[in-house]
Amino acid sequence: MHDPPRILAVDDTPENLEILRLRLEANGYQVMTAADGEEGLVKVREFKPDLILLDIMMPKLDGISVVRTLKQDASLRSIPVILVTAKADTRDVIEGLDAGGDDYLTKPFEHRALVARVRSMLRQKALHDTVESQALRLEDQAAQLAAWNRSLEQTVAEQVTEIERMGRLRRFLPAQVADLIVAAGDGDTLLQSHRREVTVVFCDLRGFTAFAETTEPEEVMTVLSEYHSCLGELIIRYGGTLERFVGDGLLVVFNDPLPCADHTEKAVSMATGMRDAIDEHLEQWRKRGYLLGFGIGIARGHATIGQIGFGQRSDYAVIGTIPNHAARLCEQAKSRQILVSQRVFGAVEPLVEAATVGELSERLPSPDAGLRNCPVAWLTSAAPYEVELKG
Repeated sequence: MHDPPRILAVDDTPENLEILRLRLEANGYQVMTAADGEEGLVKVREFKPDLILLDIMMPKLDGISVVRTLKQDASLRSIPVILVTAKADTRDVIEGLDAGGDDYLTKPFEHRALVARVRSMLRQKALHDTVESQALRLEDQAAQLAAWNRSLEQTVAEQVTEIERMGRLRRFLPAQVADLIVAAGDGDTLLQSHRREVTVVFCDLRGFTAFAETTEPEEVMTVLSEYHSCLGELIIRYGGTLERFVGDGLLVVFNDPLPCADHTEKAVSMATGMRDAIDEHLEQWRKRGYLLGFGIGIARGHATIGQIGFGQRSDYAVIGTIPNHAARLCEQAKSRQILVSQRVFGAVEPLVEAATVGELSERLPSPDAGLRNCPVAWLTSAAPYEVELKG
């Protein structure tokens, strides 16, 4: 609706147009006029009036034809039309209403009747405009909601893909490495080879090879599952990175990829926790007839770290003498022993009590009964010690 409302009067009699103009303008309306049907259609399309007063009998194009044309145009059909006729013949009125007219007046018309009809039609036009505006707003909101839904669906799909990717990475890579790859978005850069000082823990089961050769596969896998679940919780708790499984062996690295200032202390604390946690499983396994033990080796130093493999499969790996040294110490350890390198002992010396074990060899001499239960051993070629954490 325009303000003030805009009315178009179409009549081929100038006197009638002047009367309509004066009466309507006196009531605050803006009035435009047209002298025939063709001119009326031009002005309707140009000015988009809020109401049309349309004479039926006109040259060139009669009022009924004008109404039909208006109602066929989607942009104009909502404009109300009051038909004005000089005839009392109801057939003209019926034909005009059937063509799409909204109301009618018979000339000569009374002033108050004219104004009342105009106000009634304008109220309907205002209501129609309100409904149409609300419908357009709802349509826009529906389109916006649909766009939001599409965006949300895309976001959810991306998140699901990311979660699935994270799940796959966590199955084949250490959790810390998988987390960093997803966060950084560039695993190749993250896994480029680098040198760093690390503490490496290697542990495995004593007697596992003989056990696996003489036991049913299902029982072997059950023991491995219990064993890995037990140690896995401790690796996560102490912030270690599980670098690899080697059958019953596990290699855990500290200080990569996440830096850790006290990595050696955490490694020794984790190893002690592993030994104590596995003790319960060892007892249960003995009751099932499985004679197994558990040993740990720990070494500290600089290692080469990064990605190894080929296009279809790659791994995160710690390479060099340090993981080898940890594996060798683990190999030499007796059940419940934790053998550590000299650099590891130097880093944790204030935290442990030490006892001599013996020189590193192909096989260490069996410790006496007291040393057999001691959890931590410092193993070097000159002055090896077995140590107990203080407190």
